[in-house]
Amino acid sequence: MGYVRHLHRHLIKYVVFVTVIFLLSSLSAAQASKQGTTQAPAAEELNKYPGLLPEFGQLLQKIQREVQFPPARSQSHLLTLLPQSTTFYAAFPNLGDASNQVLKIFQTELQQSPVLHAWWQHSGMATGGPKLEDFLGNFYQLSQYLGDEIVVFGTTGGGKEPEGLILAEVRKPGLKIFLEQQSKSLAGNSKQAVRVLDVTDLASLKDSGSPQQPVILVRPDLVVGALNVATLRNFNAQIERNSREFASTEFGQRLAQTYQGGTTALGAVDLQKILRELPRSTPQNQMALERTGFSDVKYLVWEHKSTAGQSTSQMELSFTGPRHGIASWLRAPGPLGSLDFVSPKAVFASSILLKDPAQIFDEIKDLSTSSNPKAFAGIAQMEQALRLSLRNDLLGQLGGEITVELDSLVQSDPKWKAVLRVNDPDRLQATLSTLLARAQFGSQESSEGGITYHTLRIPSARKAMEIGYAFVDGYLVIASGHEAVVEAVRLHRSGESLAKSKKFLAALPAGRGADVSALFYEDPVAMAALSLRQALPQMGESLSKAATETAPVVFCAYGEESAIREASKGGGADAGAFLVAAAIAIPNLLRARIAANEASAVSTIRTANTAQIIYSNAYPQRGFARDLASLGPNPGSAGTWSSDHAGVIDATLGNSSCIKDAWCTKSGFRFSISAMCKKQRCEDFVVVGTPVSVSAGTKNFCSTSDAVVRYKTGPPLTSMVSVSECQAWSPLQ
Repeated sequence: MGYVRHLHRHLIKYVVFVTVIFLLSSLSAAQASKQGTTQAPAAEELNKYPGLLPEFGQLLQKIQREVQFPPARSQSHLLTLLPQSTTFYAAFPNLGDASNQVLKIFQTELQQSPVLHAWWQHSGMATGGPKLEDFLGNFYQLSQYLGDEIVVFGTTGGGKEPEGLILAEVRKPGLKIFLEQQSKSLAGNSKQAVRVLDVTDLASLKDSGSPQQPVILVRPDLVVGALNVATLRNFNAQIERNSREFASTEFGQRLAQTYQGGTTALGAVDLQKILRELPRSTPQNQMALERTGFSDVKYLVWEHKSTAGQSTSQMELSFTGPRHGIASWLRAPGPLGSLDFVSPKAVFASSILLKDPAQIFDEIKDLSTSSNPKAFAGIAQMEQALRLSLRNDLLGQLGGEITVELDSLVQSDPKWKAVLRVNDPDRLQATLSTLLARAQFGSQESSEGGITYHTLRIPSARKAMEIGYAFVDGYLVIASGHEAVVEAVRLHRSGESLAKSKKFLAALPAGRGADVSALFYEDPVAMAALSLRQALPQMGESLSKAATETAPVVFCAYGEESAIREASKGGGADAGAFLVAAAIAIPNLLRARIAANEASAVSTIRTANTAQIIYSNAYPQRGFARDLASLGPNPGSAGTWSSDHAGVIDATLGNSSCIKDAWCTKSGFRFSISAMCKKQRCEDFVVVGTPVSVSAGTKNFCSTSDAVVRYKTGPPLTSMVSVSECQAWSPLQ
């Protein structure tokens, strides 16, 4: 969600480079499939073109420096045209000129960078298939017909399907012809993918013809898109009536107020109207909603703007009255002393100020027991057995300030930290001692610098987990080991923590100060490197070295009497934008490749089952085939069949080498058949498919004469399984 909030600044960059990453991975995956290799395809590309990632990073930085984005808008000509029933609204600047600037920079870099040019030519992007350059070129041409703003709006509720429209001003004639050409091109020149009409066409068009086909109305002053003719016709009629009803509504006035401060992008939802139009639930459910406090929500408004050269994003969740219930748990802004224990090298950190945890416990209990009187019976029994009160002895000793920190995502040795504000350290320590003794976890104590450190070792089948904790200056510091707690204390006392670092202070929203109700911090490059290191170690190492001075991403929340606000400073992800996009795109593409491999394996297993049925009917004296080679074609005489070469599967899996105890490969999986035979006749069989490597799949598949495909999650198999072992696996749903 964080990067969406920087949409106007990063949209073009993300379109370019996420698309490039997607095509890179897709192309190399196809090549890997053809060559039968199991190496991660993106890693292969990096090996072929050393320096490719730094080139992408430099390209993005150049785009950031040189591309001029549209200025903020202080009013909207389109806002007044909306219908009174509008419940959601989004407005974006016309990014056509910016996209054209990006395209020119990209083309220049292709000419000046040998490694980027070589990769681009090798990928086939320059010579065949859908061309990114053509897409951006067409996007720029379209933008020249449109005004400075594009608006998406619509209505929800009332028991009807949501109705959405897109609206823009028309800058010059010729738009209808251009859209018709693009629509035919998208549909392969056979017909239009979208109907394009003018006012005369709309008046004569009958509603009965493909009413759900998207349709665009091009007027001399406006262009309007809708999902059906009826919605388009109703909106056009309102424009003809020159209605200005929405501008006088409270929601319309709230949007107009946002424009007055200058905005580049804006999104809003009238939550109060949506709640009113929802079907009425039972009185009990309605009462529960009211007690949460969220029945009083009013508007959700997000905007992005540039002030004094600084890009900022702001969000407001407003209420019709003072916050109460769950909606009031977020406390008013205040200092976050727990951040003084967080390392400036943290990959991720998050803090929150909550009201009294004991009061939160009471409200949760009240809400739960109102629908289920026995909901907390188990907790009462536990308290009685432990001779302590969860509310008074544990939650009542916490101050409501919580910070968590993550430094490493390595599964075998994660590095983390949690810091909690404490009211009475001695009483809380007594409670912890009771709980640890009951759980039979022994702890070791040591003293250093006037602080008592506690270390627990939690047994584990793989590796014992060590957890350390200490009470320091009104805070409970818990971390992944004794040394991590000691380091947190050092940071707190030396003033070298994240809270005091220049990069953190510079990333805070301008004009807000350091007092917040909640905070989210992330180092985008470090997070991207951690994510990629798990999927592609080579890329993870490259990314961690690609940009060391990237500004962090920081989001702050502020709890007010009748609203919750969020603010962040734009530009935090600029230097690491490509790295973050890669961290999102590539692991997902690898998972998609695994899913495709596994789907292909299931299909192959079913093909083998069908082939065995055909074989047993054709050669009843033999029963089922003993191996895949017996089901395949005759290598010595094409077109002739026998019980040794039945020709019911192709040579990919049925070649002469696919005999008993041998594995034959197809689409990232290895396959083999084993038969259970008595003399000449085989009464049963098992066909098995297993990944060629852990990067090709996560499941093993099998089937027997019952034709049920079964699976077992785990590493690739090294030997066949028996019929009984296969039938013990989970059936595929």
